[in-house]
Amino acid sequence: MLQELFTNHQRVTRRQLFGSAGQGIGGLALASLLSRESLGAQTAASETLTGSIATGGLANLPHFAPKAKRMVCLWQGGGPSHVDLFDPKPLLHKMAKQDIPESIRGTTRLSTMTASSKKWPITPAIRPFQKHGACGTEFSELLPNIGSLADEICVIRSMNTEAVNHAPGVTFFMTGSQVPGRPSLGAWLSYGLGCESENLPSFVAMTSSDKERTCGQLFYDYYWGSGFLPSRFQGVRFRNVGDPVPYLHNPEGMSRAQRRTLMDDIQALNAAHLEDYGDPEIDTRIAQYEMAYKMQASVPDLLDFSNEPKSAIDKYGPDALTKGTFANNCLIARRLLERGVRFVQLMHSGWDQHNNLFTQLEFQCRDTDQPSAALVSDLKERGLLDDTLVLWGGEFGRTPFGQGDPQKPNGRDHFGRAYSVWMAGAGVKGGSVYGETDDFAWNVTKDPVHIHDLQATILHLFGIRHEALTYRYQGRQFRLTDVHGKVVKGILA
Repeated sequence: MLQELFTNHQRVTRRQLFGSAGQGIGGLALASLLSRESLGAQTAASETLTGSIATGGLANLPHFAPKAKRMVCLWQGGGPSHVDLFDPKPLLHKMAKQDIPESIRGTTRLSTMTASSKKWPITPAIRPFQKHGACGTEFSELLPNIGSLADEICVIRSMNTEAVNHAPGVTFFMTGSQVPGRPSLGAWLSYGLGCESENLPSFVAMTSSDKERTCGQLFYDYYWGSGFLPSRFQGVRFRNVGDPVPYLHNPEGMSRAQRRTLMDDIQALNAAHLEDYGDPEIDTRIAQYEMAYKMQASVPDLLDFSNEPKSAIDKYGPDALTKGTFANNCLIARRLLERGVRFVQLMHSGWDQHNNLFTQLEFQCRDTDQPSAALVSDLKERGLLDDTLVLWGGEFGRTPFGQGDPQKPNGRDHFGRAYSVWMAGAGVKGGSVYGETDDFAWNVTKDPVHIHDLQATILHLFGIRHEALTYRYQGRQFRLTDVHGKVVKGILA
């Protein structure tokens, strides 16, 4: 008992030490939230103490002039088939139903569903490819709208990853590690660069699913989490049922003025608590309460489409105003980006076509092709594409061989050895194709791009040297790209 009391006394003493060492931090944090303009030169000092209070970002960033100010990630969960959509291979048609040669397969790691297969029946693209734009880039006829933007797009056909299952693959792409616990890309950008919006979060995530609900993959919170960064840098998820964020409306009988008075009192208590203990999560609470108050006013306006021309809405397709659809999320994403949100992460599931390739792939393309293209063209028309980075892709591709009955395969398994994504906007070389695979779409034969390389390139477009954006945790400096990654200069304009 005496030992427990002694240990508790030590813990309290340490907290008091941190609190006294951080005298005034709480006051600065609260002041920066309620009246940032009045801080003036004090802001830089407060950021040094607490690590980017409110929306300021780190003092030394960006390292050089950025091409991108904001980004939208159009995540296609489950693994879109590069064989069917982005990487045309005529030889697959000539050799249909023959086995992929062993000399091509080598020791490629596959999922447990097909790793022990005895047959590897070549399954060509289920629809023809067509050339688009002045550049002549080929896209599947399943993607006519994305194809129409070929001159704006850089298709990377040489992506590769070690991941062979969904959750590790998504986690690897988003955080730089297959194991959960590290900050996501959006959190790193929020931490480093802050936010240009006064009334909306720096980082927003939205999810949707295929209408047929064929995909059982879950979207875990750590896909947009802050990991070991202070939790104020995590993504704010907009829900697709009910209010987009909880407690958007005041209780009946409470006016906005009353809410403000209550908030001021709570924030003052939190600021005093922060002074006493120096806990960064108290700083987070102060910031989140203030942001929640601001979002009560900003989110209803964000979601009021009455001032959108019908022609603008129609571009996103028939589901543009259907809540919870990918099309609706794309439309909201454009409005978030033009209001200064730094990073928007749209996650759409349904691409895991193990046994329904010949039906579900067309449905997925139908639901995502038009909204994806509409977002890019909308950003361009509004003058935002020049400094908005757009990324479209998933955690891996699909196998060039068919899954199921070898005589009549009806799906494709996960495949990370080679696959495709595309990018557009800020500093990206439009109308180009980067990297090549062999005649079987199996091995990368030119200009490989690893996950860490793409992460390094994204940070580069934001004016950040990926080796220098770090955070010390458990005695080690961590970064998004771990100890790897190189900027892929061939995709830069």
